[in-house]
Amino acid sequence: MSLFLLFFLTIYSAMHALFYATVRVLLPEGGPARLLLILFLLLMVLAPMGAHFLQKFNLELPARLLAVGGFQWLGFLFLSVVFFFFLWGAELILRGLGLLVPVNLPSLIKSPWIVSGLVLVLCASIYGFFESRNIRTEILTIQTPKLPAGVDTFTIAQISDVHLGLIGREGRLRMVLNPVIAAKPDMLVSTGDLLDGMVVHLKPLSESLEAIKPQYGKWAIIGNHEVYPGLDHSLRFLKNAGFEVLREEGKTVAGIINLAGVDDPAVFRGKSRKPVPEEKILSPLERNGLFTLLLKHRPEVEGKSLGLFDLQLSGHAHRGQIYPFNYVVAREYPLLDGFYELVKGSAIYTSRGSGTWGPQMRLLSPPEVTLIRLERIPASP
Repeated sequence: MSLFLLFFLTIYSAMHALFYATVRVLLPEGGPARLLLILFLLLMVLAPMGAHFLQKFNLELPARLLAVGGFQWLGFLFLSVVFFFFLWGAELILRGLGLLVPVNLPSLIKSPWIVSGLVLVLCASIYGFFESRNIRTEILTIQTPKLPAGVDTFTIAQISDVHLGLIGREGRLRMVLNPVIAAKPDMLVSTGDLLDGMVVHLKPLSESLEAIKPQYGKWAIIGNHEVYPGLDHSLRFLKNAGFEVLREEGKTVAGIINLAGVDDPAVFRGKSRKPVPEEKILSPLERNGLFTLLLKHRPEVEGKSLGLFDLQLSGHAHRGQIYPFNYVVAREYPLLDGFYELVKGSAIYTSRGSGTWGPQMRLLSPPEVTLIRLERIPASP
């Protein structure tokens, strides 16, 4: 964690340094404005850690206020840095051309360009806030001969990456659960990161989730953000919310569908215990001929598992959450968003996520609740 913290502070501080180097021309020299800006930026660099520190001492209200302000600033800063990066790049190109061509080329690091950029970023940030609250219902229909006789359809609702914690509270959870309640699914699954941190007053959240009772249960797996606040804390919350947690195991539910769930790699980091090979979990289930659903937080597919599951449900990547960060995330997780057919009859669906991490902001990556509708068809001769 110390290496991660050092990396985060280095990158985050560099982003603030670029921001200051760009916008300082808007402020008069020698006055207090530049000093106040420096102090504000220092506060924002420390805000995420400060919120975490306050939370550990159960100072929930000040932690929440610092987290909301700090993370909304993070989203605004990210978009500003993207704009300023291209602005400085264009400036360096013009200066290079100025050395080659005896012409006075205009500088772009001037007030009109910078102010225009900040206004554009502010508009994008406001739009991103409202997009983060516009939860879409995505419907995936799969025809399969692997439903038993008498079960013509079976609907699974998937929520993922809700990130309930300091920022995501009752309002966010209501927005996520409303389409689930309206759909009346046969089963509800959470593919990780339902929680985001150690928050004391989680009872209203668990009660809202516990009130939803699909006929064939609620099932969850552990994501990386369930590990960070303490696994016991997260497991207790999931139990109180009425979820059965699948941890490196598989089950057949009511003779209708096979379910398998694996822990996120963060569970095993720094421990001698190793994950159970997926094929060992899936092989016994595959023999009964029923549709097999694999719940796995990260959208990564193991080659040895192909053909042993019909559909993998994942999340984690948020489709980058804030454009253009999706291009960075796609390098790590190519199966970034939506449905992908694999080989040997397997497929994967990656949710964009139902909530947000950090800034309450999404840009060109709206949150979703996914309804997977299985439809029975006759088996091929």
